[in-house]
Amino acid sequence: MAANGGLVDFQDVVRRRRMVRKFTEEPVSEESLRRILRNATRGPSAGFAQGQAFLVLRGPELARFYDRITLLTSPSVTSAPVVVIPFAVKNAYLDRYEEPDKGWTDRSEQRWPIPFWYVDTGMAALLVLQTAVAEGLGAVYFGFAAEDFATLRAEFGVPADHEPIGAIAIGHDADEPISEGASPRTRDRRPFEEVVHFGHW
Repeated sequence: MAANGGLVDFQDVVRRRRMVRKFTEEPVSEESLRRILRNATRGPSAGFAQGQAFLVLRGPELARFYDRITLLTSPSVTSAPVVVIPFAVKNAYLDRYEEPDKGWTDRSEQRWPIPFWYVDTGMAALLVLQTAVAEGLGAVYFGFAAEDFATLRAEFGVPADHEPIGAIAIGHDADEPISEGASPRTRDRRPFEEVVHFGHW
């Protein structure tokens, strides 16, 4: 449901979703923020391990975050009033699959050729991005330096086994339809037939 109370078509959400890098000063409503975060907890989760957590930063705590990290995106994102940091929790998966109905008692990571704690947390991050669109907001996923992970944990009391997969700035879009210098201005979307293969490559 859009912020104005109207229904939003899912295909429209998918089509409109893009990385927004400039934001107005208008705050994000508490109702919208909570809908975004509730949706983030509804993503797929191997074994229903639910190995995701989210740190929400606003106001002074957001300023502290930007003071202490190496930003790997345009500085204009710092105008967004909210940042959500999704964390992957590997131990939640290893613990879950040690339980009797799964029975992997050795807790070996070798049983996970693809680390689903990252996959599932990435899907949760996409739900944040899509719900922001449905709420009439803009958002951008961005990275920060791995060297800053320990600082983040210490500054905000994050448990040691929680690994950030990046951050998502959320706010009201002040961007032009596609930012100057953005990759979609210089690269075409790959043709459907080149990407999707039915039955054989």
